[in-house]
Amino acid sequence: MLEKLIFEKSSPGRTAYSLPECDVPVEANDTTPLPERFLRKSPAELPEVAEIDVVRHFTRLSQLNFSVDTNFYPLGSCTMKYNPKVNEDVSRYDGFANLHPYQNQEQCQGILQILYEFERTLIEICGMDAFSLQPAAGAHGEFIGMLISRAYNVKEGRRRNKIIIPDSAHGTNPASASMCGFDIVEIKSNSQGLVDIEALKRIIDNDVSALMLTNPNTLGLFEKDILKIAEIVHDVDALLYLDGANMDAMLGIARPGDMGIDMLHLNLHKTFSTPHGGGGPGAGPLGVVKKLIPFLPAPIIIKKDNSYGWQYDFPDSIGRVKPFYGNIGVIIRAYAYLVSVGSEGLGKISESALVNANYLRKRLSDYIEIPYGERCMHEFVASTRKLKANGITTLDIAKRLLDYGFHSPTIYFPLIVEDALMIEPTDTETRETLDEFADALIKILKEAKTNPEILKKAPHNTPVSRLDEVQAARKPDLRWRKELS
Repeated sequence: MLEKLIFEKSSPGRTAYSLPECDVPVEANDTTPLPERFLRKSPAELPEVAEIDVVRHFTRLSQLNFSVDTNFYPLGSCTMKYNPKVNEDVSRYDGFANLHPYQNQEQCQGILQILYEFERTLIEICGMDAFSLQPAAGAHGEFIGMLISRAYNVKEGRRRNKIIIPDSAHGTNPASASMCGFDIVEIKSNSQGLVDIEALKRIIDNDVSALMLTNPNTLGLFEKDILKIAEIVHDVDALLYLDGANMDAMLGIARPGDMGIDMLHLNLHKTFSTPHGGGGPGAGPLGVVKKLIPFLPAPIIIKKDNSYGWQYDFPDSIGRVKPFYGNIGVIIRAYAYLVSVGSEGLGKISESALVNANYLRKRLSDYIEIPYGERCMHEFVASTRKLKANGITTLDIAKRLLDYGFHSPTIYFPLIVEDALMIEPTDTETRETLDEFADALIKILKEAKTNPEILKKAPHNTPVSRLDEVQAARKPDLRWRKELS
């Protein structure tokens, strides 16, 4: 039975709050707090419900949602791993929660120290020379990286208009580069699903500002020729940018800076186990090599003697890109995560991510096509194209997984795999959970051949069945309206 809307639970005269009479005196000539034109002519049509009904209603709604706390999310390239609750507790300490960003730096030494040390930690992990914590998300970080790429070339007295992007790159890369005024040049993958070195040699020239690379790429494959790629890019004095969305596969094992990477962004919600923003606060720190430090967003945090402060004197800086200094609460969570796992734990995170992904790949390989690679890094991409003969789509499989209590993997991406199913188990899941998911998916793949109709009408066990997604997008019904009798 569907949960009724809160408006449908309304009963005249019920309230969930009780406020005392206002004891603030009203001036004789100030009888109305707002101008007449702003006052309602009739009461707002708010639901009239008791407090217990409000609590139960929204508690029940929360129980209907899929979440990392309640369900397995094998959402490829989004790294939906568990967020330890201790990190949440730390971010809520009074010393953090009660700070105001306009307080002078003498009163904020504690948080400035954390930001400074977090930057130093990211520098060590990634092999970069400096980091900025200002970017509010991964896509924001890569956008800033492209601004720096443009500023670097202007400083060198030249104009370069091209950004090379592999067809296996993360999906936001072309948009970020295009927004910075660059022309996008796509490079096709070779038969192994990796950057085609010979194709790269043919298209690289002195009009290229940067190559935006995702490594491991969205197929879950490591670019084994990364050193050669870096050499080709640097031979024309272009920059090699890394989308760090898949750093979960390299933590404590390999450093992008040692591979010739000039710039990279990280996604704290992916790699360092902070909550996904969901449209809210996020963080996408940007790291650079020494020659690009002058172009970083200002201010930067500096340490002098035993105190911390801001440095604004960066004449070549692209300028501030975020009010204050990034999303502090998210950064604190990530820092707490790093402190808790330690340097040894970093390698174990990636090892677990790789083992889990390859275990799941092996379990599924006899039942579903996996076009690229005999082994993967932290994720792999399967294809359901052979099920078209039974009238089954990738979307059908995704919907059917909901009936078994699992969120779908990423579907129809990357585009270089037909009917793609991108699966990432993350480092936080147990073997038992992976087996449960594999068993469910194998059963669904068998159903696709023996009883395809059950997939076409899925999900069957959710509060809302399959929606008309075209109509839901074009004509969303988002507002309750009182029915007139």
